[in-house]
Amino acid sequence: MFEPRYVSDLLQKAVDAFSRLPGIGPKSALRLALHLLRQEEEEAENLAQSITDLRRKVVYCSECRMISDAPLCPVCSNPERDRGIICVVENVRDVMSIEHTGRYKGLYHVLGGIISPIDGIGPSDLAVEPLMERLGRGGVREVVLALSTTMEGETTCFYLYKKIASYKLTVTTIARGVGFGDQLEYTDELTLGRSIENRQPFKPE
Repeated sequence: MFEPRYVSDLLQKAVDAFSRLPGIGPKSALRLALHLLRQEEEEAENLAQSITDLRRKVVYCSECRMISDAPLCPVCSNPERDRGIICVVENVRDVMSIEHTGRYKGLYHVLGGIISPIDGIGPSDLAVEPLMERLGRGGVREVVLALSTTMEGETTCFYLYKKIASYKLTVTTIARGVGFGDQLEYTDELTLGRSIENRQPFKPE
């Protein structure tokens, strides 16, 4: 495929950089670069500083593995959250999706993915043991398995259910308002909120 080259090497460098972002092709990258050229220099510097700060200063919560500006994220450090419920999700975007519903008041645990043998992802590649450590401390009465309803998500739920069984906790899953094959981040807030509220006991098949 032909890739256009521009008269300015600096413009080309910016377009190449933007093109490496997900969902950004050469044409969109060029529009972004030209847009920045039309802005005040301070605006471009603010954008560059924001990106640098994001990369250097954002950390992962030591408890739930959500992105955070401090060792403990705002959810884990909030005394008003129900610490007896842990909602297990695949990634950070799922936490944001559930939080936007305003229907869930417990804590989270971010696995960092789901079991997918075809992609070479096994249980040891996920934050499963840290979850077991949290459960081992006691005080948790329910674990909500809020993973994507894909085959990989179902496999991961079954694996976690077997691991959690020895703790004698209630294990639930989101209601089937979220259809099979759906990913949480693409589910509308109303449907996702109802699915969280109407969660059901997990029944391995």
